[in-house]
Amino acid sequence: MHFLSDAIEDYVTNHSEDEPAILKELDRETNLKTLQPRMLSGHFQGRILSVLSKIINPNTILEIGTFTGYSAICLAEGLAKDGMLHTIDINEELYVFQQKYFEKSGFKDQIKQYTGDALEIIPEIDAKFDLVFIDADKPNYVNYFDLIIDKMNSGGVILSDNVLWSGKVVEKLKKGDKSTEALLEYNKKLKEDPRIETVLLPIRDGLTVSRVI
Repeated sequence: MHFLSDAIEDYVTNHSEDEPAILKELDRETNLKTLQPRMLSGHFQGRILSVLSKIINPNTILEIGTFTGYSAICLAEGLAKDGMLHTIDINEELYVFQQKYFEKSGFKDQIKQYTGDALEIIPEIDAKFDLVFIDADKPNYVNYFDLIIDKMNSGGVILSDNVLWSGKVVEKLKKGDKSTEALLEYNKKLKEDPRIETVLLPIRDGLTVSRVI
């Protein structure tokens, strides 16, 4: 998931905004108690999500893929005063974990948790979005995009994570690798869709920023 040298990555992190104490605590507990802690956004990407959200100052955020809640808290830092973040995860076992840190963060009243299939939940959310963060199962990225694009406000931003997929997007596609195949289709779609303007950033495992025209 890392394309830069450790020295450069350390320098970049050390010269970026410090990680809040609550998120350091969340990171530690995620590493202690989950099987795939690498799914967590982490210090550097988390600060990117935070500053992008603060620049946009969204009234409504949708996050597809909560995991332990790290990225949700980062995004919530930029919410408008009465804004709301809707976050969806299919793993019901993480609900209490997420809830604990949302309460500690001070954003619990501005974060609405959903557990279940995002493809079923998204159409039921009665809101238009200023900011969306997609970080869930890769084979459904195109489906998520198709569901949210008509629920985006003009000028809204869609952030898509893991779009470089450990560099597999530029390697020979292996038979049966559905996630890489899906991301190749998704990245092509974002580039060609006339409703958005897109920049793919080589941050961590790849982060695409798409602005709705």
